[in-house]
Amino acid sequence: MPLVKNQIISLTIDALSNDGSGVGRFEGMAVFVPFTAVGDALTVRVVKVCKSHAFGIVESVVAPGAGRIPADCAIFGKCGGCCFRHLTYPAELRAKQSFVADAMRRIGGLTLPVKEILPSPQAERYRNKVQYPLFSAADGSVRAGFYASRSHRPVRCADCRLQPALLNQIAETLCDLLTRYGVSVYDERAHRGLARHLYLRHAVTTGRVLVCLVCNGRRLPHAEEICAGLTRAHPEVESVVLNVNTRRTNVVTGTECKVLYGPGVLRDTLRGVPVALDPLSFYQVNTAGADRLYGVAAALAALGPKDTLLDLYCGAGAIGLSMASRCKKLIGVEIVPEAVENARRAAAEMGVSHAEFLCADAGTAAEKLAADGLRPDVVVLDPPRKGCDVATLDAVLRMAPRRLVMISCNPATAARDVGRLSQNGYEPTDIQPVDLFPRTKHVECVVRMSRAEG
Repeated sequence: MPLVKNQIISLTIDALSNDGSGVGRFEGMAVFVPFTAVGDALTVRVVKVCKSHAFGIVESVVAPGAGRIPADCAIFGKCGGCCFRHLTYPAELRAKQSFVADAMRRIGGLTLPVKEILPSPQAERYRNKVQYPLFSAADGSVRAGFYASRSHRPVRCADCRLQPALLNQIAETLCDLLTRYGVSVYDERAHRGLARHLYLRHAVTTGRVLVCLVCNGRRLPHAEEICAGLTRAHPEVESVVLNVNTRRTNVVTGTECKVLYGPGVLRDTLRGVPVALDPLSFYQVNTAGADRLYGVAAALAALGPKDTLLDLYCGAGAIGLSMASRCKKLIGVEIVPEAVENARRAAAEMGVSHAEFLCADAGTAAEKLAADGLRPDVVVLDPPRKGCDVATLDAVLRMAPRRLVMISCNPATAARDVGRLSQNGYEPTDIQPVDLFPRTKHVECVVRMSRAEG
């Protein structure tokens, strides 16, 4: 008998899907249930039935699975952030390892075993960046929170455990100051109001903080008083920046930044590479985890003193520059001009004279470099979540490096790209998952591929 909406069923969770939901089977049909653990025996209410699968919500936990623990956040399941606060960290790591292994097998067609996942050095308070949507509370005060899952409905969060308590405290103080000085909050439906988002960055090596207020306008009323009150309460605040976003859009930041206080940038160090961060700079959100990730990439690259390294999608250059002392020549490619300038400045500050950074699309640059006869020994690929485009992969194949190292935050697109490369003469030799995003569904992986001989 087929399932129907609102039917109550008994279900045992056998696995976790890559979106974090538990998966069980009822009379042969897969049922996806969020916030569950492997081994859970549940009663489940069916909320949606599709042709080949269904979705449900937990009515009651009859017997918990071995990895289940009480959630330690009052809004867990309400905000759209964490999906694994109900699991022990070892259980979460096992799930993420399975996400990578499943993608590599199912999408990439690979049989190579996946190495044991490397945990994040910190499972709590690890984020160096946070973006809060701002909203008006019932009493008219300005408050910060997060959007509920699959919605733009804000949920108040006074102390998110993914970032340092200091960032949550700074958010509360700034909201109080915006309330005191009558700063209006943006209404996305009416496209009226000023304060849209609060965006904070934290330099782990120095403890300093950059505060960015995203506004539907180019001026912040009482800016001097607000900055004074904020820095008096939190001396760690080094810069306050106004980001102008007057578009009717879901994109958080605009392209224009105005410095209200301090230098307007935040300096940090990642694996020996100095970085200067403004609100628009890309930077891994887990500093200690990124150090571990880039260390894995360097070990798998196995550079020699005569090697040329091509670093595609290089961002501000941290990956390539962290390996620069091991090679003869470094070429980085990045499409964002500000990131390229940051990479060049970092190279100069480090005294790295054998590095060159090009501002271009990765695929276009790779095609030109291949046409110009560049034959790098090692290529590092660190694409966005959508993965590499075909032009980039084809150009890399023409350059025929002896080794490829791919870093990816999306196992599915990594598996797709690795599968394509493996069909064109490159043999995967190592697949190493690394957790940079504890308590969420996201996981990084590093894949090394070597050119087949003969």
